[in-house]
Amino acid sequence: MTINTVKTHRELLTDRTPGHGMPGGLFGRQDIFETDVDIFFTQHWILVGVTSDVPEPGDVSTIDIGKSSILLVRDDDEHVQAFRNVCRHRGARLKPAGKSTVGMLVCPYHQWTYDLDGSLKHAAHMGQAFDPKCKSLIPVHTRVIGTHVFVCLGDEPPEDILYLDQVMTPRFAQYDIAHSKIAYESEIIENGNWKLVIENNRECYHCAATHPELTASFLPEDFGFCTDGLGEDSLQALAEYHRRNAETKANWEHEGYICEAVEHLGEDAVTQFRSQRLAIAGNGESQTLDTRVACTRLFGDLTRRDLGDVHLWTHNSWTHIMSDHAVVSYIIPLAPDKTLVRTKWLVHADAIEGVDYQVDKLTEVWAATNLQDANLVGITHSGTQDPAYTPGPFSAFTETYVDQFSRWYAARLAAHGV
Repeated sequence: MTINTVKTHRELLTDRTPGHGMPGGLFGRQDIFETDVDIFFTQHWILVGVTSDVPEPGDVSTIDIGKSSILLVRDDDEHVQAFRNVCRHRGARLKPAGKSTVGMLVCPYHQWTYDLDGSLKHAAHMGQAFDPKCKSLIPVHTRVIGTHVFVCLGDEPPEDILYLDQVMTPRFAQYDIAHSKIAYESEIIENGNWKLVIENNRECYHCAATHPELTASFLPEDFGFCTDGLGEDSLQALAEYHRRNAETKANWEHEGYICEAVEHLGEDAVTQFRSQRLAIAGNGESQTLDTRVACTRLFGDLTRRDLGDVHLWTHNSWTHIMSDHAVVSYIIPLAPDKTLVRTKWLVHADAIEGVDYQVDKLTEVWAATNLQDANLVGITHSGTQDPAYTPGPFSAFTETYVDQFSRWYAARLAAHGV
C-alpha cells in the first residue's frame, strides 16, 4: 500500500529548483491559500483602492479580503480613513461590499450609529454606565500615497511603506494624480491562484503572441530580451531602440521628469515595489491603439503629451500613468483558484466624458489585455494542478522578475515562521 505524505508549506518551497517555477501545491492547496491570505494580505501593506472611490465626505467603499472586511470612508475633514467593517456591539457587518453614501454609519441590526471618524454616537438601551468612547470602530492602518490607498490589517504594519511613499509621492505629484476621477472600472474573476496573476504581470515574455493591443504602445524589450539568433538587421533595430530610449529619457530628465528605475524587490524587502518611467511606442503619447492620448484634458496642468508610462508594481497591484489617464489594477484572492482583479481608469477630475474623452478609446487596450491575461492565468493554473506538471525553467532574459517574486515569496513566509 502506498502512503502519500502531504508536504508542508516550507517543504514545497524548499522543493523549488532555483530558477524554476513553483510546485503545483503552492497554487492549489486550501491550507496554503489561507496562509497566503493571512500573511500577504493581512500582515503586509496592500492596495485596496484610490481616493476617488470615496470622492466626497460620507462616501464609503467596502472591500472584503478573506474573512476580513474594511470600510474606506471620507470623513467631514476630507480625510480618507479605513475601519473594520464590524459593529462593536455583536459584530454585524455595517455595510455590504460595494460603494455607498451615508450621513453616519448605522448598524442594520440594532442601529448602533457611528460618525464618519468611527466614533460611536448612539447606542440605545445600554444604560448610564455604558461608555461609548470605548466602542469606536476599529481603525485600520491606512496610507494614502498620491491617489493610491494602502492598508495593513496587521497590528504592526511594515515600516518600509515610508520608502514607497518617499519614491512615489514626487512621481505622482508631477501629474497631480490625487485630483483625478474614475472614468471607468471593471472586475474580472480570474480562474487561477493570486501568485500566478502576479507572475503573469511580472513578465512580457508572453506579450508579443497574446497582447496585440498592448504591444501597439508597450515595448516588451524594456523587461528583457535575448539576442541569440538575431540577424544583423534585428540587432541594428535593437540598438536603435536603445538609442531612442536613451535620448527620450535624457530629454525627460532635462525637463525635470523623474525617470530612474527604483526596485525594492529583493528578499530583504517587505513592502515590495518597483517604479520606472517607460517609453511608449508609436506616437509615444498613451497606451491606446493609435498611441495618442485618449483624454485631451491632461493631468494636472501638463501640456506635454509624450511623457511615457510611469509604472508601479506592488505584490498585489500594478499601475500605469500616462499624461492623459492612468490605469490602476489590484487583486484580492478569493480561493486557491479564484482571484478578483479590479481595474480603474482615471482621468483629470474636470475631464468631461464625450468631450475630453471617450470611454471606449480610454479602455480599449487594458480591457482587452486583462481578458487575455485572465485566460492565460486560467490555463496555467489548470496545468499546474495536472499530475504531469513539473516546474520548468524561467528565462534568464525575460522572466527574472518572476524568479525574484518566487524568492521574495519564500523569504517573506520564512520571516513569518512558515
